[in-house]
Amino acid sequence: MSAEKDMAAVHASEPRPSDSVSYSEKDIKDELSDLKQTVDVEALSVTDEDVGSMVIQKDEDVALEVISTQDDIELPVFTFRAVFLGIGLSAFTSVLATIYTFKPQNASVSQLFCLIIAYVLGTAMHAILPSRGMWRYLNPGPFNIKEHTIIVVMSSTASSVAIAMEIIAALDLFYNIKLNAAMAIFQIFASQMIGYGIAGLLRTLLVYPTYAFYPSYISVVNLLQSLHFGGVLNHKKRRFFWIVFAAIFCWEWIPQYPFPLLTAISIVCLVDNGRHTFVRNLFGAGSSNEGIGLFSFGTSWTLITQGYPLVWPWRTQVNSYIGMALGYLVLTLCYYRNVFNGRDLVFMSTSLFNDEGGSYNQTAILTPENSLDPSKLDAVGLPRYTTTYVISQMCYNFSLGAAIVHVLLWHWPELKRAFGGMRFMHSGQDIDDPHFQKMKVYKEVPQWWYLSVFVISLAIGIGCSYDHGQWLLPAWSIIMFTAISCAIAICIGFIYATTGFKIEIKHAINILAAFIHPGKPVAVMYVNLYGNSTAYQTLAMLQDLKLGQYTKIPPRATFAAQLAGSIIGSVFNYAMMISIVKNNREALIDPIGTRIWSGWIIQQYNSSSVALGALGRELFAYGKPYYLVAFSIFIGLAFPLPFYIVYRLAKKDSLVARGAEYVITPIIALYIGYLPYSVNGQWWSCFVIGLASQVWARSRRPKWFKKYNYLLSAALDGGSQVILFILSFAVFGASGSAVDFPNWWGNPANLSVDRCALTN
Repeated sequence: MSAEKDMAAVHASEPRPSDSVSYSEKDIKDELSDLKQTVDVEALSVTDEDVGSMVIQKDEDVALEVISTQDDIELPVFTFRAVFLGIGLSAFTSVLATIYTFKPQNASVSQLFCLIIAYVLGTAMHAILPSRGMWRYLNPGPFNIKEHTIIVVMSSTASSVAIAMEIIAALDLFYNIKLNAAMAIFQIFASQMIGYGIAGLLRTLLVYPTYAFYPSYISVVNLLQSLHFGGVLNHKKRRFFWIVFAAIFCWEWIPQYPFPLLTAISIVCLVDNGRHTFVRNLFGAGSSNEGIGLFSFGTSWTLITQGYPLVWPWRTQVNSYIGMALGYLVLTLCYYRNVFNGRDLVFMSTSLFNDEGGSYNQTAILTPENSLDPSKLDAVGLPRYTTTYVISQMCYNFSLGAAIVHVLLWHWPELKRAFGGMRFMHSGQDIDDPHFQKMKVYKEVPQWWYLSVFVISLAIGIGCSYDHGQWLLPAWSIIMFTAISCAIAICIGFIYATTGFKIEIKHAINILAAFIHPGKPVAVMYVNLYGNSTAYQTLAMLQDLKLGQYTKIPPRATFAAQLAGSIIGSVFNYAMMISIVKNNREALIDPIGTRIWSGWIIQQYNSSSVALGALGRELFAYGKPYYLVAFSIFIGLAFPLPFYIVYRLAKKDSLVARGAEYVITPIIALYIGYLPYSVNGQWWSCFVIGLASQVWARSRRPKWFKKYNYLLSAALDGGSQVILFILSFAVFGASGSAVDFPNWWGNPANLSVDRCALTN
C-alpha cells in the first residue's frame, strides 16, 4: 500500500463526533507519526530480486553484498526503551559473562544473545506500553534498528569480561590479596577505557575503510536488518531465523546435559574405552584438559561456534586448520620425545608442577611482600611446565612476531595512508566506502574526545595501582606498557578487522614484564591490565564502532553507549566475581577443576606471574630450561618473509603467487599451539561446516549464501546461548547448587564424557 493510501486510511479511521471516545488533535498527530515511521521502515525493503547471483570474490565484499547501506535519519536512538533495556541487559550480560569465565567450557556471551533478548523485550515494550499523549516519551513508535543497536552495544560492551577482573580474582585466589571494592571497580573501568581511547584514534585505519569489515559481525548486522527492515525477503528471513533458533534451542540441551558424549564423538575413543593413555592424549577431547581431539566430532553448537565456521572467510579457516594439523604432530612428538623434560607430567595443563609432578607450592618461595626469596627457592626447586603448554606459549609468541611483520609487508600502503602526516588525528576525512559515505550526515566524534578518555583513564589506572602504601605496578611501567600495547593493537587490529582472527599477546607481554620486573610476580600479573587488556579492549571497541557504521548509528550515540556499558559492566563484573570466588574457592584453585566450575583461565595468569615474575630469569633467560619461549617473538618475525619474497618474485596472478599470498603465518603459528586447553571435540565439525558454507554454498549457491548463511549463524548462536544460560542456572550450579544427570553410557561415571579416559 502506498504512503498516500495509508494516510487516507488513517483519516478514514478518525472517530466521528458521535463516537464515545474522543481523540485530541495531538493524538491524531501521534498516530500519523507512528504511521510515518512504519512507512519509513517498509521503504527499507529488500526483495529476492535485489539479491544478486554473482559469487562473492573478495572477502570484504561480504559487507557490501550482504549488508544494506540504507538508512532513515529520522529514527530515534536514545529512547526510554533503549536506555531502560540497555542498562538492564548490561547488568544481566556482565553477570552471565563472569559466570562463564569460571566454567570449564570456553563459552562466552555473544552479541547475538544480547541482540535476541533485546529484540524480544523491545518489541514487547512497544506492544504493551501506551503510546498516546505523554506516554509517547516512553513508547515513541515501533522498536527500531537504531534503538536495538544501541542496546546491543551497551550490553555487549558490558559482557566483555575485563582482564582486570580476572587479575583481581587471581590476586584473591592465589595471593590472598583482596583489593578495596571501589579501587577494583575503577581499575576494571580504567583498563577498558584506555583501549576505548585508542580505538577512537584508529578509526581512519580500522573502522571507516571497506577492507576493515570484521567478518564475525556480518551475521549480527544481517540479523538486525532482517528483523527491522520490510519486504517479502526480510519476512522470509525472519521466519527462517526463528525456525533455526527454535531447533537449536531444543537440541542444544541434549549434548550439554543428558548426553555429553555428543560434544565429542570419537570412534577411536569408543573402541579404546579409556584403556590407553596415548589414545586419550591424541584423540580425547570431551573433558577439560583431556586431549587434543584428533578425528573427534562434536554436535554442540556452543563449542562449534568457537571456530566461526559460517562467518570466517575460508582463507582464515584454511590457515587455522593447517596450524591445527601441524599441531597434532608437533604436540604429540614433543611430548613423547620428552622435549622440555615434560614426559613425566600430564599431557595438558596450564598449572605449575614440582619435581614429583604435583602442584607447585608458589607461596613457599615468596617473601611476605610477594617477592622471590632465593634461599626458599633453593629448598623448593624450580617449577615445571607441561611440554604442550611450553609449545603453546612459543607458538603464541611466534604468532605475535609474525603478525607485526605480516602487517608491515602486506598492508604498508594502508598504514602509510592512515598515519602519514598525522592524518589519523583528523576526524573529517573522506573514505570511499558506501557505509561511511552514508554516515557523513551525522556529527562525528572529535579525536580530542577519545584522546581525553585515554589520558583520564590512564591517570585513574595509575592512581588505582597504589594500594596500602605500595605500588602494585609503578606508574612508569603502566605508561610504558600502555605505549607498547598501542603499537601492538595496530597490528593485531588489522589482522582481526580483515580476517576475524585475534592474535594472542599475553605470553609475550608477560615475558617482557618478567625482565623489567624481575622477582615481582604481582607486578608481572598486573602488567596484563595495560600491556594485554589495552590491546583487546581496543579490538572490542573498534568492532562496536564498525557496528555503528553498518547500522548508521550517530557516532556520538555509539560513544555514549560504549561508555555506559563499560561503567555498568565494571560494577557487575566485580560483584559476581567476588561471589563465585567466595563460594567455589577450592574448585577454582584445583588444576583440573570440576565439570561445573574451573579456574583454568585464572590459573594461566597465576602460573605466568610466578614462573615469569618471580622466576623469569631462572626459567627464561638464555641457556635456562624455557629460554626458547622468550626468543620465539624474534624468531616469529621471520615467518612471513619467505612467502612475501616468493610472492614478489613469482609471476603476478600465477598459482605460486596466489598461494604465497593466501598464507597468513600469524594464524598458522598460533594454531599449532592452540589445542592444549580445555575441550577440543568441535574442530573437525568446524572444518566440515566451514567447507559446506564458505566453499560450496558461497560458490555454488551464491543467492542462498547472501540471504541466509550469516542469518543461520546468528540463529544457531542465539538459540544455543539462550539454552546454555538456562542450563547454567537450572542444573550446572550457577545458582549455587548443581544437579547432575544420572550416569549412563552417554554420561559415564568412571570415564570422561567421550569415554577416552578413566576418571577413577
